[in-house]
Amino acid sequence: MTINPVTGHQPTRVTDTGLDAVTGAFSYSGKAIANALTSSGREVRTLTGHPNRASDGSPVEIRPLDFDDQIGLVASLEGVTTLYNTYWVRFAHQRIDHDLAVANSRTLFQAARRAGVERIVHVSITHPSIDSPMPYFRGKALVERALAESGVSYAVLRPAILFGGDGVLLNNIAWLLRHLPVFTIGGKGDYRVRGIHVDDLAQLCLAKSAERFDSVTDAVGPERPTFVELVNSIKDVVKSRSLLVHVPGFALPVLSRVVGTFLGDVLLTRDEYRAMAEGLADTDGPATGATALSQWLVEQGPTLGRTYANELKRHFDTSSGGR
Repeated sequence: MTINPVTGHQPTRVTDTGLDAVTGAFSYSGKAIANALTSSGREVRTLTGHPNRASDGSPVEIRPLDFDDQIGLVASLEGVTTLYNTYWVRFAHQRIDHDLAVANSRTLFQAARRAGVERIVHVSITHPSIDSPMPYFRGKALVERALAESGVSYAVLRPAILFGGDGVLLNNIAWLLRHLPVFTIGGKGDYRVRGIHVDDLAQLCLAKSAERFDSVTDAVGPERPTFVELVNSIKDVVKSRSLLVHVPGFALPVLSRVVGTFLGDVLLTRDEYRAMAEGLADTDGPATGATALSQWLVEQGPTLGRTYANELKRHFDTSSGGR
């Protein structure tokens, strides 16, 4: 039995229904968590706005993720032992922004408490801060605060970036390196990026669900290359001839916006670049995921970036099944 490292007490035993819920089980990290749960013999229910993403024969039970229906949310979470929450928005789009995502998250946590959910495992971000000038990081901190105030036992996992599966970031860097003669890097590119494989994150989520004391853990892998080292590694594995060019930091989001306009997507926001440049995608703590990014890149090189992954279509275009 796990011992609380703070109090030294054993956690209270709870009734395990064998049923867990995952927000967005047909999305990226949510899918990895749902797969890990079903592989371990758990029953899985998802709260999703896009049931059309489900594959034929999926064992996942589907319920709506409707933040305007508190009664429905409570009903969808009844009988659930652990809620795994991956809900968030990467950037503001149309009426959806980070303030709304914070409010929605608070609504979800309140519903979980009312439904009798025993534990919430929440996926956050490295270095969230209430005082951050960046809405993404400030919003993530506010969601963590709402979770702590919910009264439900919780574990917060803080990844910097994710790789593996059908992830967007590294795939699209590879796509750009395959298709553009020039790839721009903001500043010196000496800011570090510490990624974790999405399957390692999923296994960490399951491990944290077994605890019964509140915790916050950085979800990071064993390697922390600089951004320019990462881009060079991707360039090598995809055999790109693209020229790497360093530009002033303020210019990179502008150039990304121009390319994104042609692709009908958002490549990189100003805050995302700023966060990387300020070291927010890196941590000094111990690795909590085992998969080495460098080895994964070597293995995935032949297929990485063969097709472009459009973030807007994935997450906002309902006709394509985005969240």
